[in-house]
Amino acid sequence: MTNWLDVAHEVAATLRSDAADRDRANQPPTKEVELLRQSGLLNVQDWAQQQKIGRIIGAADASIGHLLGYHYLQIWRSGLFDTQFSVQPDQFWAGVSNPLDAALELTPSQTGFVLNGRKTFATGAAVADRLVVSATRTDNGEKLTFLLDGKATGITYLDDWDNIGQRLTASGGVNFENVEVTEILGVQPAGEDPRISLAAIGFQLVLAQLYVAIAEGALQEAADYTRTKTRPWFVSGVEAATEDPYIVAAYGEMVSQTKAAGLLADEAARQLHEATELGRHLTPAKRGEVAVTISEAKVVSTKLVNEVTSRIFEQVGARGTAAKYGVDRFWRNARTLTLHDPVVYKAREVGEHFLTGARPAYTGYS
Repeated sequence: MTNWLDVAHEVAATLRSDAADRDRANQPPTKEVELLRQSGLLNVQDWAQQQKIGRIIGAADASIGHLLGYHYLQIWRSGLFDTQFSVQPDQFWAGVSNPLDAALELTPSQTGFVLNGRKTFATGAAVADRLVVSATRTDNGEKLTFLLDGKATGITYLDDWDNIGQRLTASGGVNFENVEVTEILGVQPAGEDPRISLAAIGFQLVLAQLYVAIAEGALQEAADYTRTKTRPWFVSGVEAATEDPYIVAAYGEMVSQTKAAGLLADEAARQLHEATELGRHLTPAKRGEVAVTISEAKVVSTKLVNEVTSRIFEQVGARGTAAKYGVDRFWRNARTLTLHDPVVYKAREVGEHFLTGARPAYTGYS
């Protein structure tokens, strides 16, 4: 039996070896997705292992951890509908469903529907084999979720992602022009459907786990530098940076905070899996509890990753800011990702639940 965590560590080592160079090159992650494909990691089905693997890969390369986390998420999300669908081995999945972007339109046809429209952000779509897409019917306003071949006729990837972080996520726009749609997963209810609505908080969980992963990766990289290159300050009275009490204490604080955030994210993942397993027996109350826990994880991990990826510079020292080390990529990735949706609204959800028992509203982000 394959030990997938060992495989993940091997893939992570490969990614880590040239992560800074690939970040600077800013090329589509075609080779990286192929590495995931060849490793077999795309085929892992166990929920708990997926969470661990995502953290391992995300610590080595936040962009590729993001892609893998969303790959697992899109397959899980598709399973929330009561529709049979196939998952072919070694295929990479991505999605096109940014909630606040202009809606895609589905026009009924003789064979199903025809899809038209444009989305500004579609992480991983440009290198995906399969796409999970949501769009609105032009005849009755229903919102459908469906599957597409990533290379289907009429799909154009705009290659316009040029942000400071997550540079290898292929998160650019995508245009659909008369794309045939036949594989319908289901209707997204206009009202409250606890099970289908889990998809929104599933995205939030992936981000929380990835924030922790970035902090873990930043600490590992900084620690390697501190052990081998950082010089102790001349008045410290010690021979090595690893003996400087201020540096040691700083690492102690950051490691402790990162571990705590990771445990909370793992608890949120456990609760989401438990809710998923309830199927149609999932209640709004249970769904609300899970949503609040994920929001708690998001609040804590957001603060953590922005602090750690900034604070590590104090531990590596001025020479560690040289471009060849690429330590800044951790901060750039964290700063880019944590702007995905305002974390203050997650804090508000947690506070409202604590004070009044209110549950997060059903939205594309909660």
